[in-house]
Amino acid sequence: MSLEYRILLPTDAAAYVALRLEGLQHNPESFGNTYEETMQDPNLLETFAKRLQPTEEAATFGAFAEGQLVSVVTVKRETMKKVRHKASVVGVYTTPAARGKGIAKQLFHHALAWAQQQEGLEQLILSVLTDNEPALRLYRSWGFEVYGTETHALKYEGVYYDEHHMVLFLNRLC
Repeated sequence: MSLEYRILLPTDAAAYVALRLEGLQHNPESFGNTYEETMQDPNLLETFAKRLQPTEEAATFGAFAEGQLVSVVTVKRETMKKVRHKASVVGVYTTPAARGKGIAKQLFHHALAWAQQQEGLEQLILSVLTDNEPALRLYRSWGFEVYGTETHALKYEGVYYDEHHMVLFLNRLC
């Protein structure tokens, strides 16, 4: 299988939106917004094309299998002076057919390498559903640690979901 890992660009917006919408439909409990909310944007492609423009504050990484976008992760740095030493890992999703093959782990390698190159960036934070064992294994494999658990963090169709908040101190990476 041919795999490519790289920072996504505005020209990748259509592929990104398609994968994002898939995630919102297949794993709606894992995202802060809904498919319906996302579809309300009349300029959806343009909105995501702007978000995919890499900056010093943010970059979205994609894994392509046979030319098809199958996994994504975004690292978004805080901009205010007192919290600029932190960045959030958001929008993590891998299509079901690509799960369990190490693709997301390798994609994280690229995202973490980028994060380590950002001057003054010391830690990455993320939130994950407490019962998402595959994601927890992935994050722990890179050294993320739970620093808190939020009960009823999300509520979707009358069901509550708890989230672990995790942190990775970049100076601890080998």
